[in-house]
Amino acid sequence: MRTSLVVIGAAVAAFVAGCSGGQSSEQPQTTMDRPTSESSEAVSELTLPPEPEPENEEPCPYLDTEFVAESNGQRVGSVKTSSEEPHPTCFFYRPDGDLQLTVRVYVGEEDVARALVDAAAPVETSNPTSQPTGWEGGYESGDDGAVYAVSKGGNAVIVTTNQPQSVKARIVTTEAITNLQI
Repeated sequence: MRTSLVVIGAAVAAFVAGCSGGQSSEQPQTTMDRPTSESSEAVSELTLPPEPEPENEEPCPYLDTEFVAESNGQRVGSVKTSSEEPHPTCFFYRPDGDLQLTVRVYVGEEDVARALVDAAAPVETSNPTSQPTGWEGGYESGDDGAVYAVSKGGNAVIVTTNQPQSVKARIVTTEAITNLQI
């Protein structure tokens, strides 16, 4: 169990390290009830689901390709989805084949949802957020991209973008949550 967390943690840490080079112009909206280092120890005992993989070339069932292109500021060349149920992770690629945006949705246990958000936007380093209303998590941005990750109950939505502005990831997160009605 710890081995899978170490592997996931290392992958997330590498992404976050690349994304945390700059400061976002966004200001935290409110202080939230996010896990502390004491509760992070309990969270580390959880087995997180494996990182999703792009498997099927098909449209994202909860996000329109044009919306993503406009929100992220890049044309979308192709879209792939994972095989996760009930909501696959959506991978949006630029016309040159490089990944530009990923939207991961988790529905299940509350502790796992919070742990996924903390893995993507660690409490110790990310800016806290409570947008959209009722959702809590964090965001980080830098020259290599941004992440916006929030949870509510047993649901989590994590958006990563190759754009340095976390506001783009937040817009996509809000649209995904609205369309999923979770």
